[in-house]
Amino acid sequence: MNNLLLRAITGFFFVASILLSVWFNLYAAIAVFSVFFVASVIEYSNLFNKHEQISFFKTGFLLTAFLSFALVIFVTLEGKNPGYFLFLLPLFFLFMVSELWRNKKEPIYNISAGVLGLLYILLPFSLMLFLTDTSVKWLLIGMFLLIWTNDTFAYLSGRLIGKTKLFERISPKKTWEGTLGGVAFTFLTAFLLSLNGEGTIVFWLVAAAIVAPAAIVGDLLESLFKRNLNIKDSGSILPGHGGILDRFDATLFAVPFFFCWVVAYRLFFV
Repeated sequence: MNNLLLRAITGFFFVASILLSVWFNLYAAIAVFSVFFVASVIEYSNLFNKHEQISFFKTGFLLTAFLSFALVIFVTLEGKNPGYFLFLLPLFFLFMVSELWRNKKEPIYNISAGVLGLLYILLPFSLMLFLTDTSVKWLLIGMFLLIWTNDTFAYLSGRLIGKTKLFERISPKKTWEGTLGGVAFTFLTAFLLSLNGEGTIVFWLVAAAIVAPAAIVGDLLESLFKRNLNIKDSGSILPGHGGILDRFDATLFAVPFFFCWVVAYRLFFV
């Protein structure tokens, strides 16, 4: 099957699972995001299987990640104050302390890789759950549409007219033409979202200005990880795309910035 068609089919079901679950209700969103979260942390823990220097405590990493996300789900379902996140700190520190008993080489590398994974995956997924609240879930849907528009049209524009390399050392196939094409269509999508009445045109245009560069950097950052680890994809669960982290790379980096913009907008402009 043609790779572009395979990407399109996989992408359709991926997009549909997220949008329908967020639109349906909180429980459906939690179920879908939990599946993606679990797959992401497992993928991340397997990235270092053949690394010569890093051998972090995978069992502790997975346990910390799952317990932390369980607390996030509890806070979300109970409508508790996000300040409950403070209870995650002991889990992070217990994970770091576990290196005392492992007697492995390069404990600082092991701790750093584990904590990076927890922050890189846990924080964005947690913020996505907070944005599934009924009053702002349409903003979360809009954020996904902006990210996917940027990703899709950057890919298509790059294939059609891409010539000038964007960041050849990290991602040889990305071009400035593709990047600018993705950004242009992201702003067009932002304008169309403003017509829906969920958020003003100012909100969505600023959101596009935040999401587009964040998505680009997130994509490049994951490319940097994979190049450093000498792997092509983070996994193979999504035909035509690779792994869950390959599909969420832009989202993981963009979500914290979008979340801050939503909070700032609701505090100062609504």
